[in-house]
Amino acid sequence: MGKQHLYELQITWTGNLGSGTSAYKAYSRNHRLTIAGKKELVCSSDSPFMGDPALHNPEDFFLASLSSCHMLWYLHLCADAGIVVIAYQDQAKGTLTIDDQGKGRFTEVVLSPQIVVSDATMIHTAIALHQKANEFCFIANSCSIEISHHPHCTCADAS
Repeated sequence: MGKQHLYELQITWTGNLGSGTSAYKAYSRNHRLTIAGKKELVCSSDSPFMGDPALHNPEDFFLASLSSCHMLWYLHLCADAGIVVIAYQDQAKGTLTIDDQGKGRFTEVVLSPQIVVSDATMIHTAIALHQKANEFCFIANSCSIEISHHPHCTCADAS
């Protein structure tokens, strides 16, 4: 077995409005996410599931984890390949599908990174590295769905 890394966090439900879970609408979905040494996050469920739309939710975190992990691996691979990335922005989208019984799962995730590199001759390689980043991404490797990539790469000197 290879190296192992342990991650720990604490979730604390803060949504008891006085009667606990006495009824589906009797409680708030708000909770705190605490990780030692990091800023605490106030979270909820998504608004269609009785949550606070102003707060982060598990679906946000799922999509953010995929996008962030992909980006970090991509930047690593570009650095190793001598590709100088000047800017990176991803417009990630995920589709959550809920069946007739109320069970849900993400059925599609599309990452659409917009990358700016310093050298136009590296654009082809820069685009190709997205597949390799997907192969190394810890979060993508933990998912049962396919994650699609639609990268667009330009050069900083392009007019």
